[in-house]
Amino acid sequence: MSSSVDQLASPRAGLPPGAPGSVRYGPNPVENPALGKVFAETPGCTPERLDDVLDDAARAFPGWAATPLAERREWLHSCHRALLGAVDPMAELLTREQGKPLKHARAEVRLAADWFARTAELGLTQERLVDETDARIDLERVPHGVVAAIAPSNYPVLLAVCKIAPALLAGNTVVLKPSPDTPLSSLMMGRILGDVLPAGTFAVVDGDVELGARLTVHPAVRLVSFTGSVGAGRAIARQAAADLKRVVLELGGNDPAVVLPGTDVLSVAPDLFAAAMTNSGQFCAAVKRVYAPRATYRRLAEALAEKARTAIVGDGLDPATEYGPLVSRAQLHHVAGLVDDAVAAGADVLAGGGPLDGPGHFYPPTVVTDLPPGSRLEEEEQFGPVIPVIPYDDVDQVFAQVNASTYGLGCSLWGDEERARELAGRPQCGTVWINTHGALRHDVPFGGHRHSGIGVEYGAWGLNEYTQLKVHHSALRLRPRQADRETS
Repeated sequence: MSSSVDQLASPRAGLPPGAPGSVRYGPNPVENPALGKVFAETPGCTPERLDDVLDDAARAFPGWAATPLAERREWLHSCHRALLGAVDPMAELLTREQGKPLKHARAEVRLAADWFARTAELGLTQERLVDETDARIDLERVPHGVVAAIAPSNYPVLLAVCKIAPALLAGNTVVLKPSPDTPLSSLMMGRILGDVLPAGTFAVVDGDVELGARLTVHPAVRLVSFTGSVGAGRAIARQAAADLKRVVLELGGNDPAVVLPGTDVLSVAPDLFAAAMTNSGQFCAAVKRVYAPRATYRRLAEALAEKARTAIVGDGLDPATEYGPLVSRAQLHHVAGLVDDAVAAGADVLAGGGPLDGPGHFYPPTVVTDLPPGSRLEEEEQFGPVIPVIPYDDVDQVFAQVNASTYGLGCSLWGDEERARELAGRPQCGTVWINTHGALRHDVPFGGHRHSGIGVEYGAWGLNEYTQLKVHHSALRLRPRQADRETS
């Protein structure tokens, strides 16, 4: 691949080739996490160019909002077809910049394309609230205006489209800022969709946190939709509050999996392992901590460790690879630091336990037991391929531990379904899964409690986040038949 990705930039994507940089808004080097080396550079978006892009989006908004919903649906179907036609080149670029196995990158791009089509099936609620002789009151949902969509590095294509599609369907225009770790696939998507959508309705701007802050506070933006860490979400909420912008924040999770008493731990171990290691653990709704009855937790931990020892870790372009690298050196250091702290405090590592030798940001699947109380590995989100397995003595104790976290994204219960349903009200979180974890659907809302977010995404509920309510209140004269009766 060329060391420059200027060919990915276009005026309609918000990034003209060779755009000059200033201060920290200049060219952005992009690293291949499997090699630990820079392999490409994006031009970067200047503050002046960002202003131009947002001005274009603001000018395009009235016309796009006035476009009939049926026509906006057809535009989304066009986006679906356009992305399907670019699966292979986008997937290869995604693997090079993010690290995931190529087959998973292809699946992500296909799912992103399908998300446009599935979103196009949704409708915007219009409801008559009052229909009386003297008043008619209708309720409709109208768009906000310009939406700033800020996407993370773990699923950069899919999670961007999960914002773009409903925002466009609702009648907003959208400016996307991808993670500086994974901008290339988004720039390619910007070029592809820029050739499909009306000018000004969608743009991509590339830069670091400085550009993100400028985007968030820009007066043209009326809603910010962000997926990422709690710390970054807090910063965005503070910035948006100054102008009373609306926000949708899908933030971190420290999801527990609770294995119930009487459960065959060997039968659930494969699914638990997969739920924890998805995308090398870089998934907000991955299992981050496992609680099991004291009588069986060691057997479960050994079963998980055996899966970890046989996992194939490597470059995502190698067809044999099951788990790729972590996306950045900073994330590698974060994960390693959590495990090192736990070990220093007396924890036991059954598999993995340290970065792999050689280039790249590789951390193998790791299973840890005997965590001391208050361990960072239990209380913080590792966002990496590490499973702490923690024993408990009774259900009251385990749910106290589950709910001690400031997070509240999801939780799963494993074992007898009837007993799990009885206990499903105990976890304080947005989603409770039973005998699965992290299963998300386009037609089911997803969001977190407490520090895990504000608002929801997906389905009709997620679409509504990209709208605001508008009430039409008409005072009516007496209707003809009523008037005749009263004068006769």
